[in-house]
Amino acid sequence: MKKIIFILLLATAQNSFSQKVEYAVSEKLKHGKQGEIIQLPGFIDQNFTKISFKKVVLPGPQFIISDDPEYIRLPEAIATKETVQPGSVRLYVYNVNAVKEPEKMPRKITAVIKNLGTSTLHLRMLRYSSQKPSGNYFLIGKQGLYDYFSSKESQKIVKVKPGKTVAIDEQLEKNVVQFDELTHGLYEFVIDQPAEIAVLQTSPQQAGSIAYENITNIIPTSHKNAGRGLFGVSNYQITSDKILNTDEPVSQLIIADGIDDTWVLGKEGVSGKEAKLAGNYGVMYNVELNWKSTNGKGLVLVTWNSRADNKWCSGMANSILLKNDGRADEIVSVPSNQLTTKGAPEGVLVQIFKPDPNKEIQTLKFVYSPPGASCLPTPLIFVPIDL
Repeated sequence: MKKIIFILLLATAQNSFSQKVEYAVSEKLKHGKQGEIIQLPGFIDQNFTKISFKKVVLPGPQFIISDDPEYIRLPEAIATKETVQPGSVRLYVYNVNAVKEPEKMPRKITAVIKNLGTSTLHLRMLRYSSQKPSGNYFLIGKQGLYDYFSSKESQKIVKVKPGKTVAIDEQLEKNVVQFDELTHGLYEFVIDQPAEIAVLQTSPQQAGSIAYENITNIIPTSHKNAGRGLFGVSNYQITSDKILNTDEPVSQLIIADGIDDTWVLGKEGVSGKEAKLAGNYGVMYNVELNWKSTNGKGLVLVTWNSRADNKWCSGMANSILLKNDGRADEIVSVPSNQLTTKGAPEGVLVQIFKPDPNKEIQTLKFVYSPPGASCLPTPLIFVPIDL
């Protein structure tokens, strides 16, 4: 009997503690600012119920990523080489000047396109993101997505004659990359001829188009980094049969974890072998979840760095695109009040979704992409709050 009473008292105490924590969390989030870090001790690192989701491949561009090798150790070398067909292409460049032999030296890391067709190739940029080389990888990854989301279609047409090669990004041609600096570019463009796309490292004085014709050394893949190759999956739509309810406990959406959400597969152009994109970096997740408010409660989207226990994962920085019905979309820097979020008890307030009194069921929409330079997963947590 005493044992039963003790268990009941313990359960009551735990429930009381949980209610106090949830109230404190609700108050902090209610008064928090979009994008800022909120201290949520005893809460943020809980194993919340996972939201079961459906993942559908959306039509999207042919997708090339150059991140294997991440560190280019040869002064003159091709790191990626792929053939694409007429249509849209997404190219993600993520490479570091790692030359030590015969000595550390400034380099150029650039991307080029060669016209394999019989007519003039026309290239038009749809989205453009190009960062200045830096040793601050978190900043580059975060700003890279921010610039990609905020970019607009260009009306400028780049023309390439049959058999000729030109730079895809003139800014990369101008950049001088010092030792251990990262070159980061995320591009989406449309072409009307078959083409060869390559990422290479060369001398700052050498034009990328000329270097490409002269460099014979193509670095083999190591399978130690995110990946390299041509991938058919570039966009996902994430939905769920479950309607989130503010009367129910906190829940979390975990994507890009390599388990419930597996890595996309493709082919590496030089070897012809299967390629795996570990991390799904550069893939765009279009998330649409239905939710219901009870008693006027709101719902808060919070994210955090769940991998802070690993020495390589000390921080997380991202940018998320919020799709707002009836008003302009918003890009949220994660976090907005400093470069990175470290780990529990830090949570980042992404958005407060307020109930619409005219709708029983609402839909929240945002675009998430795995943040470059950060470890995965970065859970997306939905917290009911009293407004």
